[in-house]
Amino acid sequence: MNKLIAGLFGAALIANVAFADAGAPAPSAKDLSKAVEKVNYVESDVAGVKLSGYVDVNYIYNFYAGDNALRSGVDAQNFGNFNVSQVKVQLEKPLTNENKLQAGFVVGAYLGQDFGGEASSLAVANAYVNARIPVGNGIDIKAGKFVTWIGYESPERPANLNITFGEHGFFQPTYLTGVALEYPVNNIIDLGIAVGNGSSMDSNIGSNGFLNHGDGYAATAKIDFKVPGGNANWQHAVYYSWDAAGEQNFTDVYGLNFQKKNSLVVYDGILNWVPKFTNGKLLLAANYDIGNWTNTDGANKADSTFVTAALYAKYQFTDVFSLAGRGTYVHANELGLNEDLWSVTLTAGFDLVENLKLRTEYRFDFGNDRVSDGYLTHNSGHTVAVEAVYVF
Repeated sequence: MNKLIAGLFGAALIANVAFADAGAPAPSAKDLSKAVEKVNYVESDVAGVKLSGYVDVNYIYNFYAGDNALRSGVDAQNFGNFNVSQVKVQLEKPLTNENKLQAGFVVGAYLGQDFGGEASSLAVANAYVNARIPVGNGIDIKAGKFVTWIGYESPERPANLNITFGEHGFFQPTYLTGVALEYPVNNIIDLGIAVGNGSSMDSNIGSNGFLNHGDGYAATAKIDFKVPGGNANWQHAVYYSWDAAGEQNFTDVYGLNFQKKNSLVVYDGILNWVPKFTNGKLLLAANYDIGNWTNTDGANKADSTFVTAALYAKYQFTDVFSLAGRGTYVHANELGLNEDLWSVTLTAGFDLVENLKLRTEYRFDFGNDRVSDGYLTHNSGHTVAVEAVYVF
């Protein structure tokens, strides 16, 4: 066991793996385990401890030589590049379904170009201890770093319906380092509440090692309504982070710094539906946000209200072939985004070999001054991508 753990940390550790699969029941919002259970585990000699992960490589070609608003990581590269976008390894001891006193953990990290521009770039992902207290239907407690309830898309590329990330994710805080409590009231309603450091911040300590006279915090809560049959749900979540002098409270999907001394409030809604008349082959989903970001940093003072919306659909035509679509909309005053921005994405998936998934994608972004090449701005941009993912 010790050799196994040492080897894992030497390679780099990671968080939850899963693939979206329209053939499964409607996933709980923000749990893109979340739609496919095709994950193999290697179990250690300690009962219940499991090893899993994936390797995600892709080629993305943007038909422009400049910035495309709100796109990050390898999605935003000029022209074409081969990418080792994400490698994930995860070690975990999950909780069982029993309502009894128990404990577990998840520890992991990502390697890849999504997290710093190089294949060797490392980012710690989910790393937490969890426990169940058998009070009522069971209270689950999680302490450490974990993914928030905000947003439909996972920070793990292969867990999503599309290869590239939707731009609305820029406005959705992805990680929280703190404590979360979840409670299933019944088979229809789930509740959750969490508090932690400022948005996507592992620590309130600044890069210079000092607190910078700030102490940022974030709080979030959710209520998830589920259809008794398990094929649909509608989650409502709110998120609020407040001023941390000299620190970043608002970050994009990759945790990159966006501004300083600010606060962020977001209402996020997620809907999932797998119509029973399609025998589980069709998945429909929606994600929308209304929020406000305020920067109080001296000459950089600004206030921005934003609205985002995304629609998703996936149809599993055969055991091998599936087709997924996404349409997104973003509007934000200030931030240089006073115009409405739109995006349409179509992704074909091929499950040719067990544990190996191949996908191809075409994406069209449009809106006023949509793409900048450093000299001129253009109202549209095209992207094509191919991806191979192996799950272990």
